[in-house]
Amino acid sequence: MGVTIQFESHRNELARIYELEHDSNVLEYYDQPPSIELSYQAKSGKQIRHRYTPDFFIIRAESAGWEECKTEEDLIKLGEDSPNRYQEATGGGWRCLPGEAYAAQLGLIFWVWSSAKISWTFQQNFVWLEDYFYSDSCLVDEAARSEVLKLVTSHLGITLADLLYQAEVASPDDIHALIAERQIYIDLNAARLSEPGEVKLFTTQDVAFAHEQIITVSPVMPLGLHLVQVDVGFSVSWDGEIWEVVNTGSTTTGLLRADRKHVELPNAVFEELIQKGAIVASTEIELDVTREAEEILRRASSKDIAEANRRYQVLEPYLKDSLLSRLSSTLRRWWSRYREAEKIYGKGYIGLLPSHGAKGNRSPKVDEIVLKFMDEFIEQHYENLKQRRVQRVYESFVQACKSHEPVLEPPCRRTFTRAIRKRAGYNQTLKREGRRAAIQKEQFWWELTSTTPRHGNRPFEIVHIDHTQLDVELVSSLASLTSCNVDLLNNTIKHNLGRPWVTFAVDAFTRRLLAVYVTYEEPSYRSCMMVLRICVQRFKRFPQTIVTDNGSEFHSIYFEQLLATYLCTKKYRPPATARFGSVVERLFGTANTQFVHELLGNTQIMRQHRQVTKSVSPSKLAIWTLDNLYEAICHWAYEVYDQQEHPALGQSPRDSFASGLAQGGSRLHKRVEYDETFRILTLPAPDQGQRKVQPGQGVKIHNIYYWSEEFRDPEIEKSLVEVRYDPFDAGTAYAFVRGQWINCISAYYQYLQGRSEKEIRLASEELYKRKRKQGCKAINSSLELVQFLDSVEAKEGQLLEQHLRALENQRVLQIIDGGRADISINSGAEPAIEKAAINNSCQTKKKGQVQPAVRMEENESVESLEYYGEF
Repeated sequence: MGVTIQFESHRNELARIYELEHDSNVLEYYDQPPSIELSYQAKSGKQIRHRYTPDFFIIRAESAGWEECKTEEDLIKLGEDSPNRYQEATGGGWRCLPGEAYAAQLGLIFWVWSSAKISWTFQQNFVWLEDYFYSDSCLVDEAARSEVLKLVTSHLGITLADLLYQAEVASPDDIHALIAERQIYIDLNAARLSEPGEVKLFTTQDVAFAHEQIITVSPVMPLGLHLVQVDVGFSVSWDGEIWEVVNTGSTTTGLLRADRKHVELPNAVFEELIQKGAIVASTEIELDVTREAEEILRRASSKDIAEANRRYQVLEPYLKDSLLSRLSSTLRRWWSRYREAEKIYGKGYIGLLPSHGAKGNRSPKVDEIVLKFMDEFIEQHYENLKQRRVQRVYESFVQACKSHEPVLEPPCRRTFTRAIRKRAGYNQTLKREGRRAAIQKEQFWWELTSTTPRHGNRPFEIVHIDHTQLDVELVSSLASLTSCNVDLLNNTIKHNLGRPWVTFAVDAFTRRLLAVYVTYEEPSYRSCMMVLRICVQRFKRFPQTIVTDNGSEFHSIYFEQLLATYLCTKKYRPPATARFGSVVERLFGTANTQFVHELLGNTQIMRQHRQVTKSVSPSKLAIWTLDNLYEAICHWAYEVYDQQEHPALGQSPRDSFASGLAQGGSRLHKRVEYDETFRILTLPAPDQGQRKVQPGQGVKIHNIYYWSEEFRDPEIEKSLVEVRYDPFDAGTAYAFVRGQWINCISAYYQYLQGRSEKEIRLASEELYKRKRKQGCKAINSSLELVQFLDSVEAKEGQLLEQHLRALENQRVLQIIDGGRADISINSGAEPAIEKAAINNSCQTKKKGQVQPAVRMEENESVESLEYYGEF
């Protein structure tokens, strides 16, 4: 419908959204509609009236109304707590009585949809085919279409794996597109497309139904007739004994018993015994016996197995000798157990396993009443937020046993402690320490149930994005860009800029690092935009689903707008559950151990910070610059790690990626070109997204005017246009005019070029603080901000640090765009002033004062300065 649909749970509301999207009877549906009023009687008898917001409002071909999505577990609980609101329907499902009453007044319907109705096989198939459902660019060649239809018609029920193998012209993309277009039919609820050997294809749904009836209906067998497969090597059960078929002649059948006794039965007699049930197949018996024998071996300890081996070595010489008189009583006992186990399990070795675990009195020593009372006491007095010690709780338990009616005999403290340990785990930690502490005790899988594939089914289906701060200190690279004296060079080259942040985009199915971005900025929407820009630059593909944590940068409207533009679903990990992001979190550790910790200036030693001296301090040893680090980590991520065998895959991420594309399809119709339009779409927009074109001035973004020659058109003047700004370069912006994006230049381009959004924000805050001290409440003009940015005051302290980091970030951006152009110290500042500011910040303080190398007159204006560079 051209809108994004919100959901609260990907295992409930999102599953329902997928079904509504695929339902041809649904015309429109809307999430979070206006609230309605519900009135019903509570369980206590009190009348309740309140406003309520359902999950969806759905317009179908024959009806319309509200729908509420809830899990089956919640509905069962709500049905018990509020029986007059939620009730289980007679034919199955659930009803909301006050919702139905409200809807009936308007001639509408109120549905309650339970998670019990979800077919997770359908959900996975929908996600698999989603790229093909609404795409006009995925056109199937006529030759490929004819080949697929011919194969499916001539081989009813052909599996998808066989079709992919036999098709010579059609590609996996062609077959998936034909399924999405319903040119060929599969039951989306029967088998998963990610398991092609289980998926059966037919020409139509009617043909599939008829085929299913034919292969499932079997003739009714006469009562007493037992199917027995008679062939040499198979076993049958006759009169409680297992017989092996050794001969199937034209007149007789030969059987051999375990004790080597051989009989020949006429075929007529043999078939009569089968019909009467005297001879039956022994497969099930053998399976049960085998399972029991395997269970005995599984329970045996290493000591038991070692003892059984010793007994067998001693007994082996006597197993073929029937004279037992020469054996000792111990050997005779072992021989007897060996033969008994051989008769029962077919493996005499089982009888030699000692059964020490079954010896002794295994019945509980403590009375059942005491055990029950002890469990209740532990639950009430130990498993609570008081976090009492075991000793104190045991003392209270002893007193409670004495005051109990009748008086109970308390067990010893050791037994009481053992009972507490048996209850240890998630629930106990939750009750004593809270939810976050209990998370560490919770058994973890990404997803092991059928609700969601554990790590996706193909490349680009699920992509994790996250940030971390690398364990390495970096320095400024500006010394190599300036022609200055040796002292300044030494000071600048050692100017430490701290630890950088890295952002990873990891494909969950193949563990491949799709994109890496390094910056000095803390995690923000800018890092999210850049890592997606790099992903499209490398692969020309946009992820189908992105999994993130609950960081504010992932809630940015700019980030969400970009995902909506490319039909990407965003899912959040549960709060405080880092293990749900283990796919990317583990890769952070791998990057540190395999790459970062090998660099000079890494911060491993800071773990023992008390032992750190100046000579080994990472800040003093740092030599890496941000751009060099970015190139090196890209080489490690895209070439070294990418070709190493991954322990969870059994192959390298690159090979897994290639095989995943071969099975899931290359999906070229989802290709995203890395062009100027895409790069502009990754840029943020100001509030409301539009600005009015002021005659002679242009558009105003963040109190700065931007101009383009296109604005001279009288039809464009005073009109609203969509605008975007570059968060890394305040000197430029973009406006959407006459169906295309045009480049706009700031009125102070030479001063703002290369200045980042964060740098200008910090300067604005600092300038605002100074003006407040002077009695002014606001910054009068953008010129005043520009003058402050180019003043000596702005080149000291935090603003200088931010400017140096912004320049380093610019160098990384140029590498991403395919170049390595030099960047001057300040794109719009006088070199002498900039060098003096850097020198000033690097000089050692004398008596608490910093002596500036160059002063700037307070009344000196920006226009009086000389600037250099290409503009």
